[in-house]
Amino acid sequence: MDKMKKPAVLCFILISALTGYSQKKSTLPLPYYPPAVVWEKRNAEQMGVDPVKLKDAIDFAIASETKNPRSMEVNHYRTFGKNEPFGDGIGPFRDRGDQTGVIIYKGYQIASWGEPERPDMTHSVTKSFLSTVTGLAFDRGLIHSVHDTVRPYIAPVLPAVQNRDKARDIGKPYFLELFESPHNRTITWDHLLRQTSDWEGTLWGKTDWADRPSGNPDEWLTRPRNKPGTVYEYNDVRVNVLALATLMVWRKPLPQVLKENIMDPIGASPTWRWYGYDESWVILDGQMVQSVSGGGHWGGGMVISAMDMARFGYLMLRNGKWGERQLLSPEWITMASTPTAVQKDYGFMNWFLNTDKKFLPSAPESSVTHVGNGTNIVYVDKVNDLVIVCRWIENSKLDGFVGRVLEAVK
Repeated sequence: MDKMKKPAVLCFILISALTGYSQKKSTLPLPYYPPAVVWEKRNAEQMGVDPVKLKDAIDFAIASETKNPRSMEVNHYRTFGKNEPFGDGIGPFRDRGDQTGVIIYKGYQIASWGEPERPDMTHSVTKSFLSTVTGLAFDRGLIHSVHDTVRPYIAPVLPAVQNRDKARDIGKPYFLELFESPHNRTITWDHLLRQTSDWEGTLWGKTDWADRPSGNPDEWLTRPRNKPGTVYEYNDVRVNVLALATLMVWRKPLPQVLKENIMDPIGASPTWRWYGYDESWVILDGQMVQSVSGGGHWGGGMVISAMDMARFGYLMLRNGKWGERQLLSPEWITMASTPTAVQKDYGFMNWFLNTDKKFLPSAPESSVTHVGNGTNIVYVDKVNDLVIVCRWIENSKLDGFVGRVLEAVK
């Protein structure tokens, strides 16, 4: 062959090979994404899942239904409402349904039981929806960095419900100043998201120290504040501070943000709702807007079906992508699933991590579980391409149930 032609031939072969590889790569099938309302079902054997073991897992879940009352209001007054100062419910409660679950394997629905279409309170799984709308604000540049202090982002908040007495309350502030104390000025978005802020104050009639107070009443009002980032404390008052701060950044109702940017694109049903409290209304740009709660601790929070929870879990399984659309950035999901320095099994709220396999010994360490009282879970397992929603199961039975499902898919 002519020496001058050899480079040209080699170049042609190389380009052809790369083109072929590119074409082959581009024709790889996308994961299955269910259309709105309908989610394709496949039987266990068709998906290589052991049907006997799968049935055993489901039977185990049903037999492990929580013994708590089905009335969420009665249950509240037997737990938080009974044990906490100022523990009265201030938002709506909805009675729950049967023990329920959905299993999504490799994108397809391989099992469901109970009442998967029924909207129920999902309690603290709401926090995962809250951190998601905060993530959307980050992705759009409304929050520049999670390590920014929150104070510069927040205008004074005017509550719509004042209940003022003109004589008694003269000189009393009209506005909520959430981040004005010397301690609160140092709190960042990351601190709020990881529940390490130790924010001090009262919001919607609930003072921070009265939420799951320590066993020593003498320190409730007197203990020194912890430097933000140094101590983890699960606290719904501070969660609601994040909800109000995120509302101020978006300047529109958070349920609307979630609907437009997440729930509608993933094909969720029209039956989910996100509530706040009776008096958690603020004046925002001339309109009354409800600041939603991050859970059902005093009522409110997300009321949603297991199927819609499964869609949310599947979005997280696919790293924030739905079909061709990147709804939530991989950068945010990476941050959300990074362990908190002082609480290694917790990321952003309400991402419970399986660090050292402490939370779910039977599951991969990389798995993430969104957890709410009840117990309600959305289990997300990228290793096994698996999403599990389970509702109203005894908390102590979670690992036994998840372990049985994993045995079935193996």
